[in-house]
Amino acid sequence: MKENTIYHSECVLGMKEQIEDNSIDLVVTSPPYDDLRNYQGYTFDFEAVAKELWRVIKPGGVVVWIVGDATINGSETGTSFRQALFFKEIGFNLHDTMIYEKDSISFPDTNRYYQTFEYMFVFSKGKPKVVHLLDDRANKWGNGKKRILGRERQEDGTLSSKRKGNLLKPFGVRFNIWRYAIGKNKSTKDNMAFEHPAIFPEELARDHILSWSDPGDLILDPFMGSGTTAKMAIVSDRRYVGFEISEEYCTIAKRRLENLQMNLMT
Repeated sequence: MKENTIYHSECVLGMKEQIEDNSIDLVVTSPPYDDLRNYQGYTFDFEAVAKELWRVIKPGGVVVWIVGDATINGSETGTSFRQALFFKEIGFNLHDTMIYEKDSISFPDTNRYYQTFEYMFVFSKGKPKVVHLLDDRANKWGNGKKRILGRERQEDGTLSSKRKGNLLKPFGVRFNIWRYAIGKNKSTKDNMAFEHPAIFPEELARDHILSWSDPGDLILDPFMGSGTTAKMAIVSDRRYVGFEISEEYCTIAKRRLENLQMNLMT
């Protein structure tokens, strides 16, 4: 395997040919799902992808799987849940079920509440070896002097005696719903990235990379698309490898990374 490379390849075949067992620290990806976008006619074998991810991820490694559900004939498909359960069936722990909340909508519905989120399933191969919880949520009363006071509900339904907790810090750990601005000049400033039909925000990829990996770790995106995961790996001082079946999208991603490298050198 050549690191810091995007291979023009179907990802299952690419992983089999290029990636050794237990060699990847973190996967951050958003696969095509439910035909919500036309990915130039390409499809993917989800179960084969999941099994390859189990093979290549290190013990303690994490897979961040960003996925949603289409509504077909008046009913949501439930694809996200089926995929999450399959990951568990083949050995992954479902470490966290997170929400990627968008700040706007594209196609408002007329008979259900507006859809503004996707799931971010965080799977781990055993106990995660790296956890850096982002603590940038401002605490209104956090001045380093007040303590958290609280009680715990016991098995019999009674409350424990009031206990003093830790000092309330100015900033606390985030909740597991992350909200991002999406669209032109929001998800990214790289206009070329929008030649791909479904990019996710650079900040989203960066935040997961910072949360579940260390500098120098190897990050994989099997559905590289416009190259967001690779770009944020570089920015975060990580290595990357990825696969993209579309030659057009592969070219977009490589151009995007070339521009990044040029900007870093200036």
